[in-house]
Amino acid sequence: MIDVSAAILVKDGKVLIAKRKSGDKLPDKWEFPGGKLEPGETPQECLQREMHEEFGIQVSIGEFIGESVYHYHHGSIRLLAYRVRWQAGNLSVKDHADCAWVMYDQLEKFDFAPADLPFVEKLISGEMKI
Repeated sequence: MIDVSAAILVKDGKVLIAKRKSGDKLPDKWEFPGGKLEPGETPQECLQREMHEEFGIQVSIGEFIGESVYHYHHGSIRLLAYRVRWQAGNLSVKDHADCAWVMYDQLEKFDFAPADLPFVEKLISGEMKI
């Protein structure tokens, strides 16, 4: 089981989502930004590192939102989602094909990676308040 952290970053009523590159695992799927935890790294440290490496921004990590476990053909992941706040920096896409700021009711129009779907559903239903 691989632990992966995910950022639920909301700005002006929209949530940040990112599209995986064509050559990646799960190519062209949308996801909440984040990444694999490195040895000895907390999920919060991982999110701070990943958001800086992938988007050039500094963030603060808020409360734990929940987890999703999914068994892909290439391995199982435990996705740990946290509320994240943008602190500084100019957003630029460095490790994804694209990114978008999306209203919650528009999330269903995007083809998300399966592990991210429980969080998509919670945002759409209003069960998860951000």
